[in-house]
Amino acid sequence: MALSPQSNEAFLREVDEELRKDQALHVWQNYGRWIIGAVVAGLIAFAGWLYWQSHSDGRRGEEGEKLKAAVKALNENKAQEAEAPLKELAASSSAGFSTTARFAQADTLLAKNDLKGGAAILAAIAADTGVPQEFRDLALIRQTATEYDSLKPDQVVSRLGGIAVKDNPWFGSAGEMVAIAQIRMGKRAEAGKLYAEISKTNGVPQPIRTRALQMAGVLGVDAVPNDGEDKKAK
Repeated sequence: MALSPQSNEAFLREVDEELRKDQALHVWQNYGRWIIGAVVAGLIAFAGWLYWQSHSDGRRGEEGEKLKAAVKALNENKAQEAEAPLKELAASSSAGFSTTARFAQADTLLAKNDLKGGAAILAAIAADTGVPQEFRDLALIRQTATEYDSLKPDQVVSRLGGIAVKDNPWFGSAGEMVAIAQIRMGKRAEAGKLYAEISKTNGVPQPIRTRALQMAGVLGVDAVPNDGEDKKAK
């Protein structure tokens, strides 16, 4: 059943208010939680891979051991024990060790609700041309989410517009933030189309696709796939 214009307005206001509340108080706790899980899992896997790769190299072997110990401490909620090794690794000449350590440092600060400190580290990663592009994009998305409550809608679109595209691995998360910004700018038709595209894109996590499908409907865009599209997707 379609919502009345009044219900649409109320629903969109509620989405906007809840997003701002979540960004200001919890950063990624509710919005894009899958990225946090991916980063934590990635840290563990990457730590093991780096250790294996550097086992025959004395200095790299030591860094691998430090990263392994830091990740273990973080997994056991012993952030203080991880601070020293992460600080050393963040200054490593190895892009892999340095990037992983800096992400972990940002996560630690965000967990303490130090949004400014966490955002600064993420901004530095996003601007580092020595870091692979997909990780720079991830850092920019997380920086934007951290600062979302203080950004103007056009700033969000300017930052994330190039990431909110189908061939980007972070399309779902970047697209959601861009769509919300478009709604705030009064560009509901564009937001509806973006939500519809997100909902139909394989590879985007299902919770994000489900939210996008609901939002597309609220904005008057029919994003429900027909039988032919379902078969094609399968």
